[in-house]
Amino acid sequence: MFFPCETILLRTAAPIEIIDVTATVRTAFQESGVVQGQVTLFSPHTTAFVCLNEKEHMLQRDMLDFLHRLVPADSDFRHNRDPVDGRLNAHSHLLGLFMNASETIPVADGQLLLGGWQSIFFIELDGPRDERRLLMQIIGEQ
Repeated sequence: MFFPCETILLRTAAPIEIIDVTATVRTAFQESGVVQGQVTLFSPHTTAFVCLNEKEHMLQRDMLDFLHRLVPADSDFRHNRDPVDGRLNAHSHLLGLFMNASETIPVADGQLLLGGWQSIFFIELDGPRDERRLLMQIIGEQ
């Protein structure tokens, strides 16, 4: 059974931000009543992504530091010389080369099969933004 695609709306507050959406996804999933199937999350943005990783405060700070060091925003990128939307965001697009626009989580016995340390994160690379969207599609049997 296919369920309507749901939209999770997010507001971001920092240039690069890691937002835990696990509880939101889990609540929407539980309301579906699916016991076997999968949940797919998709970011329809070119500078914001979704990933599974560990939620631990110091690790998240390490992740932010790593992303800032990996592709410095103040580098001379051709994309920033004449930006289409006025945003100097070439670094955000380049960081996105290492991330996923979607994640699929299996479901069994009415539970999301996340690992013991896994959380679901929305990763903003070009914030702050007043509105970002994370699409969620649930497929399965009730």
